[in-house]
Amino acid sequence: MDATLRPYDVGSTQWYVLWHLANFGPTVQRDLGRALELERATLSGIVATLVRKKLVEQTSDGADQRQRLLTLTVGGEALWRELPDLAFIHEAAFGGIDEADLATTIRVLQSATDRLQNLLRKE
Repeated sequence: MDATLRPYDVGSTQWYVLWHLANFGPTVQRDLGRALELERATLSGIVATLVRKKLVEQTSDGADQRQRLLTLTVGGEALWRELPDLAFIHEAAFGGIDEADLATTIRVLQSATDRLQNLLRKE
């Protein structure tokens, strides 16, 4: 993924943020962190980089001035349309694997992730 995105000067986590904004529209930064399951500090750094590259705009949310609303810029939208389709990664990793096996794997990994996140919250 990183090798495919390198010519566009976008990393995989930056791509993930762009993907979310392109598919779901403007999003409050806090909500984006939850949706992508990214730590606040990690997301802040990624957003700062995307803002510096003029791919994402960060403004105050109208409802709550403390919250930051993230929106793709015109340049971000243009780059998103230019980025290659990364579906080949899914096919390379999971092509030919039984759908029921994939569903079980996803369920088990999601459960493990949830358990670890709950453990972190308790500390």
